[in-house]
Amino acid sequence: MFASNITENAELRPLEPWQAAEFLAHVDKARANIEPYIPWAEVVVDEEKARNFLERYAKRQAADEGRIYGIWLDGELVGGLLFRTFEAAWGSCEIGVWLSAEAEGHGLITRAAQQLVDWAIDTRGMTRVEWRCVPTNTRSVAVAQRLGMTLEGTLRQAFPYRGELHDVQVWSLLSDEWPHRPWAA
Repeated sequence: MFASNITENAELRPLEPWQAAEFLAHVDKARANIEPYIPWAEVVVDEEKARNFLERYAKRQAADEGRIYGIWLDGELVGGLLFRTFEAAWGSCEIGVWLSAEAEGHGLITRAAQQLVDWAIDTRGMTRVEWRCVPTNTRSVAVAQRLGMTLEGTLRQAFPYRGELHDVQVWSLLSDEWPHRPWAA
């Protein structure tokens, strides 16, 4: 997947190390919205750390172990998605997402996640796509539900963040469930 339209004025495309300054500017702007849920938002604080973060994903993509994409709305980077894990040999992957507050409410994450799930299942042959989030992240829970995912359970106190242990919900979608997605009818 190289670049694709999400809506008439929104595009999904790879985020690459050469975009570190743009990525940093986006994270700085979105930090208050994403930091409660996204640990790397505390780490990406200068251009070098932004580049290092994107380089890690470039290496993971080269090894077929992960990928990172940005969402541009009217030409501005407003969020993104990544394959936090990508285990091609096992047929399993996990999608993670983030979005600036001003871009919420337009369906960008849901539409972009649909494209990633399509690619993972239809192109790469994945049999399982996971979505993990803390139960208090109601927007993330809502996207998992819109994607038709099943809540498999809650890992209690499984996510150490900011000196506290948080619960993590595990949602999943199996490849044989994907053709039954609600928007495909």
